[in-house]
Amino acid sequence: MGRIYLDHNATTPLDPRVLDAMLPILRDGFGNPSSLHWFGQQARAAVDTAREQVAALIGASPGEIVFTGSGTEADNTALRGAAAAAREPRRKVVYSTIEHHAVMNTAKALAEEGVPVEAARTRADGRVDLDDLRARVDDRTAVVAVMLANNETGVVEPVAEVVRIARERGALVHCDAVQAAGKIPVDVRALDVDTLALSGHKIYGPKGVGALYIKRGTRLKAFVRGGSQERNRRAGTENVAGIVGLGRAAELARDDMGAESARLSGLRDRLESQLLATPGAQRNGEAPRVPNTANVSFSGVEAESLVMALDLAGVAVSTGAACAAGAVEPSHVLRAMGLPLERVQASLRFSLGRGTTAEDVDAAAKLVAEAVDKQRKSSRAYASKS
Repeated sequence: MGRIYLDHNATTPLDPRVLDAMLPILRDGFGNPSSLHWFGQQARAAVDTAREQVAALIGASPGEIVFTGSGTEADNTALRGAAAAAREPRRKVVYSTIEHHAVMNTAKALAEEGVPVEAARTRADGRVDLDDLRARVDDRTAVVAVMLANNETGVVEPVAEVVRIARERGALVHCDAVQAAGKIPVDVRALDVDTLALSGHKIYGPKGVGALYIKRGTRLKAFVRGGSQERNRRAGTENVAGIVGLGRAAELARDDMGAESARLSGLRDRLESQLLATPGAQRNGEAPRVPNTANVSFSGVEAESLVMALDLAGVAVSTGAACAAGAVEPSHVLRAMGLPLERVQASLRFSLGRGTTAEDVDAAAKLVAEAVDKQRKSSRAYASKS
């Protein structure tokens, strides 16, 4: 049975060109980048090249890039670092209700530690409510966190407007760009954010590596303590092979973005038009989105059962964030948008990628329609017997 992978927002396959860049490091480049001898300096040069590649993807300077162990660590470093560096009375953290768990749960943990925290509402179209955000950002606010593209709906958030609101009150802005990088242009100078998070495995790089952009002059306290790596901003011997993979993935994403985004946008629209032809199907998130993501609800079905049925049929999709897999709670993103619970629990996320073809899209749409119809009939049959 051929399998169709439509869950690229959860993770992407390692691009063979990225693997080719990593293999020499895995085989021979074992040096510690902090060592002064030849082996260490070869590793240091590889890390420096990767830093330049990541910086080029987002319009940053290489010295503003800090390598981390994941996008989650990058988010934690930004929020915890800003909160720790803040001085009374400016300590408050404000975030949007549709943030990834890496931001949302870090903010909640900070609240438990005594840091003032507030969450700004989200509109029905999937974008943060700027009026509500403006009401919450005040002279006590240290940092505002709003993602660039939502991982469940693909909706692109108005980060530039968020920055203007924050700047009026003298607050920093952190942006989780994990789901945006490589899909849409990301320019940290144009956005004017203070920190921005990236993840390797979302752009066809390896897992276990991420990056945090820290604008020159931004005050953050180090989150991971130890040695003086990453200019004292993130301790621990660098994951050289992973960093090289992230750098090469960033370079490829920058080179391929224009053509690939246009291709994926056409395929996403093709898939979506077929899915929405199913009676009772509705799109979730009406604002502009990244080109690869569709979130659709199917009335009268249970999404988790539908995911399992589609997996048996050879199609991989999800109900939302992979980090929430197995969680009983419904999508906090769709709930924050004001969708009724029954619609939230009947919603699937489809995220396309480099390997997705028109044939994949058409076959998946057909299998989804069949699975939805089968589950609806089964539910009605069960209901009539009981």
